[in-house]
Amino acid sequence: MDNTNHTFKHIAALVTAFTFGFAGISTALAAEDYPRKSIQVGVMYDAGGASDFQARVATSEAQKYYGQPVVIVNKVGAGGMTGWNEFVSNAKPDGYELASYNVPHIVAQSLQYPERVRYNIDNMIPIANWGADPAVLVVPADSEFDTLDELVEFAKENPGRITANGAGLYVGHHIALLQLMDAADIDITYVPDTGAVPAMKKVLADQIAMGFNNLSDSYRNKERIKILAIAADERDEHFLPDVPTFQELGYDVDATSMNLRGLMAPEGTPEEILDFLEEKSIAMFNDEDVQKRMLEGGSPVLILDREETYERWKQTHDVLSELFADQ
Repeated sequence: MDNTNHTFKHIAALVTAFTFGFAGISTALAAEDYPRKSIQVGVMYDAGGASDFQARVATSEAQKYYGQPVVIVNKVGAGGMTGWNEFVSNAKPDGYELASYNVPHIVAQSLQYPERVRYNIDNMIPIANWGADPAVLVVPADSEFDTLDELVEFAKENPGRITANGAGLYVGHHIALLQLMDAADIDITYVPDTGAVPAMKKVLADQIAMGFNNLSDSYRNKERIKILAIAADERDEHFLPDVPTFQELGYDVDATSMNLRGLMAPEGTPEEILDFLEEKSIAMFNDEDVQKRMLEGGSPVLILDREETYERWKQTHDVLSELFADQ
């Protein structure tokens, strides 16, 4: 009986070793042969908004650089949470299911909603960053406010009466508003929307007093709104040279809310595939036609590799941890 048990254990060990060995060989072969089919990229915001527009432009030359096309899939809900939760829970780590990220959104949401959010900066892997989109304060074209000081003065005299919108809870827009309220010692009522597009539509229709939105979306609508300030460390001399920063105007609102966008993969994706995607994505983002279309669409470009992108994620995590601790 002892010999029989020993034989069975030996056979089981061989089967286990063979299985894991075969799986390792299979993964290596898959990575070596990658990509063999189209690559899906999840965008967690509405079609037509800055995130969607930029993802489509940034990956428009995928056939040229990846050797396969990219298919954009919009998964809208809860300021991006719905799609990103699904991504980290269900995406296969094989290089064929990627997602676009928005930082500070994914960082802020993971800090503020740990019971609802399954993602964090350590279970999503950055591939490369293509852009940096500052938050700007916008008001309807016929608003009574022509300057930030006028808006702040009214807010001081009428706590909570001003309503402001943005693309969701604890996205860059919301963070910029929190910084402004803290810096100016005012109370503004935040009304989160499902994305930048519906938020901007309400500003255009004069259905809300003010909003924080993307520079890119605001730039494309600049003739139909007033842009009072930009949440950046310096003016954007290319797109909005006449719009002052909050800091110029005396309010301590910095670039923490700057919307970084790029591609990421799920945890467990083979290193060989990540290396391929990083190299080819950086080349694609630097493509002359891609850059031209980005700039024509009012989208500031900032190209970062995997390591540089993760460092920005980590910096944002540290700053927001301190900001939220003071609330």
